[in-house]
Amino acid sequence: MTRTAFEHQLEEIQEDMLTMAGLVELAIERGIEALKTRNADLARQIIADDLTINRMRYETEDKCLELIATQQPLASDLRTIVSVLHITVDLERMGDHAEGIAKIAIMLADEAPLKPYIDIPRMAEIGMRMLMDSLEAFKQRDTALARAVCNRDDEVDALYEQVYQKLLGFMIQDPQTIQRATYLMWVAHNLERIADRVTNICERVVYLVDGHIEEMNVSKY
Repeated sequence: MTRTAFEHQLEEIQEDMLTMAGLVELAIERGIEALKTRNADLARQIIADDLTINRMRYETEDKCLELIATQQPLASDLRTIVSVLHITVDLERMGDHAEGIAKIAIMLADEAPLKPYIDIPRMAEIGMRMLMDSLEAFKQRDTALARAVCNRDDEVDALYEQVYQKLLGFMIQDPQTIQRATYLMWVAHNLERIADRVTNICERVVYLVDGHIEEMNVSKY
């Protein structure tokens, strides 16, 4: 394979990863929409679409491994391939978290909401913005942006704690709310984990640029 052909394949796996990220962002957005509107049909579509995200992960992994096995990439190219491998795993897990939210949306579709959804959509909004900014940091090889994205994880953690305490209060005041409150805690936990996985992407950006792994903004949860 010529260097030009290799660079084309290297670019292709990165584009595949970015396409996958767009599908994950959409799944998160639609999962929250299904929850807010109690739209079980939309939630079922998210669950079905998760198969596409899973397939893209494995297809991208196969391409990465083929490049490593057949082309003996240079150190900088190898870091790109390894970073894509790790990021696609995190993206696939984020898709699983979005699928989990969709499943909860189905369980809550026939239930009256405990309260207006404010903090949970805010968690999702921050998480999606973090995801897109982390991928921009990857494209631009921008470690400063990657570190700034990681710092936003504290906002998600704070909202998670706020949601948890509010829902715990509902449970204590009225045992009949326990099941609904528990489901919403699971939603908040999924969103908190999505933000944590974004920090993993940011760590890979630093690895890609600087050649070392740096654990950033370790979650309290």
